[in-house]
Amino acid sequence: MMKTKIIKISTFLLVLINSSIYAQDVAVLKYDGGGDWYANPTAIPNLIAFCNENIHTTINKEPKVVTPDSVELFNYPMVFMTGHGNVFFDENTVENLRNYLTSGGFLHVSDNYGIDKYIRREMKKVFPNLAFEEIPYNHPIYHQTFSFENLPKIHEHDNKPAQGFGVFYEGRLVCFYDYQCDLSDGWEDQEVHHDSQEIREKALKMGANLIEYNFTN
Repeated sequence: MMKTKIIKISTFLLVLINSSIYAQDVAVLKYDGGGDWYANPTAIPNLIAFCNENIHTTINKEPKVVTPDSVELFNYPMVFMTGHGNVFFDENTVENLRNYLTSGGFLHVSDNYGIDKYIRREMKKVFPNLAFEEIPYNHPIYHQTFSFENLPKIHEHDNKPAQGFGVFYEGRLVCFYDYQCDLSDGWEDQEVHHDSQEIREKALKMGANLIEYNFTN
């Protein structure tokens, strides 16, 4: 009888652990400053659907919305941020976001053309002694289920190459920033930007790599 109970308890714990690994939420970051944090509303739901189908995640279909100064931030292993304009982190946000990222959280920032100078300024508050570094293409984030030799270029703005920048804390990548890329635009419904299927698929595959890397590291 005791042995049966132990087996049942062990099975329950295994299911619980597996559920915590594979049934996860992701969230969109609602930041202050006046920038359009709500841009690309179809992007994250489409990325979730792609990941659940192609890399066998079981992410809840509807992403949550979370503010960077809230305790709820810690419920999400990964949060997404985009926009075209100003970003502002106050002191409470800076401390909370730093604690989140140094405790295992992950932030993806997609430059929707116009966020660059603001996100660099605000992330410097979060990590005064760190800076965005360009991530080499031999980094594992580019080689998960899908392999990339360069970051896909979704939309053209300034005739600059797409670049992936990262913030590394104690050797761990805590923030991935796609610049001159518009990666999250490529996740949107096709009728929004009228991107080709080939471009959208590249964007979704790179997005899947971001999630897979985050969920397994």
